[in-house]
Amino acid sequence: MLLLQMEPLPSGNLPPGFDPSTCRSVYAGNIHTQVTEALLQEIFAGAGPIESCKLIRKDKSSYGFVHYFDRRFAAMAIMTLNGRHIFGQPMKVNWAYATGQREDTSSHFNIFVGDLSPEVTDAALFDSFAAFNSCSDARVMWDQKTGRSRGFGFVSFRNQQDAQTAINEMNGKWLSSRQIRCNWATKGATFGEDKHSSDGKSVVELTNGSSEDGRELANEDAPENNPQYTTVYVGNLSPEVTQLDLHRLFYALGAGVIEEVRVQRDKGFGFVRYNTHEEAALAIQMGNAQPFLFSRQIKCSWGSKPTPSGTASNPLPPPAPVSVPTLSAMDLLAYERQLAIAKMHPQAQHSLRQGGLGVNVAGASATMYDGGFQNVAAAHQQLMYYQ
Repeated sequence: MLLLQMEPLPSGNLPPGFDPSTCRSVYAGNIHTQVTEALLQEIFAGAGPIESCKLIRKDKSSYGFVHYFDRRFAAMAIMTLNGRHIFGQPMKVNWAYATGQREDTSSHFNIFVGDLSPEVTDAALFDSFAAFNSCSDARVMWDQKTGRSRGFGFVSFRNQQDAQTAINEMNGKWLSSRQIRCNWATKGATFGEDKHSSDGKSVVELTNGSSEDGRELANEDAPENNPQYTTVYVGNLSPEVTQLDLHRLFYALGAGVIEEVRVQRDKGFGFVRYNTHEEAALAIQMGNAQPFLFSRQIKCSWGSKPTPSGTASNPLPPPAPVSVPTLSAMDLLAYERQLAIAKMHPQAQHSLRQGGLGVNVAGASATMYDGGFQNVAAAHQQLMYYQ
């Protein structure tokens, strides 16, 4: 009786948030073609009394559904029969669910997630991306022959920008025992239902646009290969970063002609659109090499939308320079002398701080730093430029 109260670990292709507490039906997949409905019922009857059994025959492998009188028997069937070899072919056994329990994601935005640990399930993959509000579904791809994870999967989002943000923020993060890789799913990557719904309808097997080992395939529509993509996505921005700050930073990179700059301060990201695809590619490379912008390491990647064909070039004028108080050459020379004296005689530091000139210069340094300079050295170079 104790065994009947045990619960199988969540695994396989279950809808996110699926609750098996009232489920009495199990799905059986990857069934050898020699298995008959009578044999299937006999195999599953070992877990407990069966209410009904249905086998759907297919050319390469069949699948079916078994309904028990008590959900504890269904749980026992999953624990004892999942992975069991029938005629040398391992079955996949899991909870069955209605088709409507999964949201239709055919029009959603899909990302590829690679390097998944063998123990990562649909539910675990979904949970890791659930922080992105429009995340709608997650699927781990399973090998039909072995019943094991193929080491990659796909996550769907209702909102395209959420998908892009997920790629930027989750790429390289740890999930279970491995660091995952995230990228846009190639065109045509869609989710098959993996024949898991209990209405018995036949569903097309997944066509995922990936190679057998789960690597993303090169695609001419991918942003890095499509010349229509000229926008750089800039993530991990501090709340205080303005449009002018971002414009100054990328203008200083000198990657090319900047056409547009936008910042979503409340969401922590922005966009910089260039005149050409090559300029944007260079800006991504150079932007990711930048140390910090307002104490944060920015993350650059391709924007999610291509620039519409025929868009007229309208370059932005250079950004306004940082405001620096006007100092005469004599003021700067006097400050340099007092600074040298202060280094030799610490007692002179007090007079330097109290002197009107010292306050003005210090104010100039503070103004420049607040305007976007990242260190004292840069501020000093700016002072010397005005000398």
